[in-house]
Amino acid sequence: MLVMPALIFTVVCFLLPVLALLLDAFRVDAPAAHWGLGRFADFFAEPLNRQVFLRTLRIAALVTLVSALLSYPAAQAIVRVAPRYRGMVLGMMILPLMVSPIARTYAWIVLFGRNGAINSILLSLGLADEPQRLLFSEMAVFVGLLQLLLPLMLMSLVSSMENLSRDITLAASTLGANAWQVFTRVTLPLTQEGLIVGGTLVFTGCVTAYVTPALLGGPKVLMLETLLYQKVSVESDFGTANVIAVILVLMTLAVNAGLKRISSSRSTV
Repeated sequence: MLVMPALIFTVVCFLLPVLALLLDAFRVDAPAAHWGLGRFADFFAEPLNRQVFLRTLRIAALVTLVSALLSYPAAQAIVRVAPRYRGMVLGMMILPLMVSPIARTYAWIVLFGRNGAINSILLSLGLADEPQRLLFSEMAVFVGLLQLLLPLMLMSLVSSMENLSRDITLAASTLGANAWQVFTRVTLPLTQEGLIVGGTLVFTGCVTAYVTPALLGGPKVLMLETLLYQKVSVESDFGTANVIAVILVLMTLAVNAGLKRISSSRSTV
């Protein structure tokens, strides 16, 4: 009975609105009102929608993979820092999350601009004869999302590795395992929960981000979230917007389930 008020509040304020939104995507009004996948079929029948879906999936998967590859060695280095300095390092790691994503994205606009720092470096090194178009490209969106969401993966892995005793990895090395074997057979299986949480957070952040793709990608590099905004604000097509919302939810659930499936198979092996 003590839990009921909180449960009722959660159901009424969170679950029911989301459920109503998701169910609307499966309602087909013509020729007669019924439930079906007609709206999804119409959505994927459009070549532009398929292109946007594949681009969003590709960039989100690539950002998640690269963030994991960069975060593992960084997390191992952080947990080995002396305790008196670890707080400072963790503060530096969390500091970017305190800066508005809009400010960080505009910083990338300055760097990627035609007269920005990156083009100046390329020209000074002789790697380009003229300023390159770096803005409004998939590369710009990828870099912006990676810098935006990398701390989430790093924090998840640091939290997992803090519970991993260093004696275990030392024992594996003593028994003849090389660095790669220690990582794949000891560190990775014992920190897979942090990888699952971090991967889910990063992937979800990528597919639901709006500011960074809108500013760095522009109208030439549409993502599902920017397409959803166009459907609602420009075309007032709420049916298609609901379909996109369901696709975003399903993509996130699929990635989380896939990571858990991989981790469970590794644990079984």
